[in-house]
Amino acid sequence: MSESAASVTRALPPIMNMTGRKVLVTGAARGIGAETARAFAQLGADLVITDLRDIQQTVDDVTALGVNVTAVEGDLTDSAVVTALFEHGPFFSLAHVAGTAVWPKALTPDERFELLMRVNVQATMLVASAAIEQMAEVGEGYVVLVGSLAGRSGGTVATTSLGHAAYTASKGAVHSLVRWHARNATPRGVRVNGVAPGGVDTPMTQGKPFDENAFPLGRMGRADELGWSIALLGTPVAGNTAGAILDVNGGVWVG
Repeated sequence: MSESAASVTRALPPIMNMTGRKVLVTGAARGIGAETARAFAQLGADLVITDLRDIQQTVDDVTALGVNVTAVEGDLTDSAVVTALFEHGPFFSLAHVAGTAVWPKALTPDERFELLMRVNVQATMLVASAAIEQMAEVGEGYVVLVGSLAGRSGGTVATTSLGHAAYTASKGAVHSLVRWHARNATPRGVRVNGVAPGGVDTPMTQGKPFDENAFPLGRMGRADELGWSIALLGTPVAGNTAGAILDVNGGVWVG
């Protein structure tokens, strides 16, 4: 860690200081994942970041903050890739941001469903399970899984698309996985929680029909707001929190 970065982390409350701890952030090439990596870096954590896309920009941004970073490109629906990824551990925290809400137009409804379940649910199960097993051996760890307001409310965009129905179902499954893993991991010292974003201004949501007038704040969320919410759940700040879904959606969902 650089001297400038060290001076920043020395000013942090000890409960938030992640110096000397290693964090895995998935989906880190852009949007919420990239901002999550930057937030953890500002807390002093060393990072392993992964994505299917080119991840160099996030590597450069995190390195400039003075922490160590390892970049791994790979498909998290492949169990062999996940196994290899965890060879870079042990990890103190996992922020599993990777997921998708888009699909090639040529896919049939069945193919869209399979894609969304594979990326949003299967990969989540593989990565979360691997993290919990590794963290439980140490006796402490923090896992944050990213769901969606859609998984609570039945969807954030008015549409009859079966693809969007599959997305909503996949994120509801992520919320269920948060609770299932929390029930089983908490006695082993691992806290598992989730974050449910509403509409967030990222490359993935560009062109989607979000009505900003429907947001009590009058705007969509920002990726950095989500990144910090995720990061804080990945620190000992969340030491007494397990199985929670944190709503970060500007007040859209209050139910």
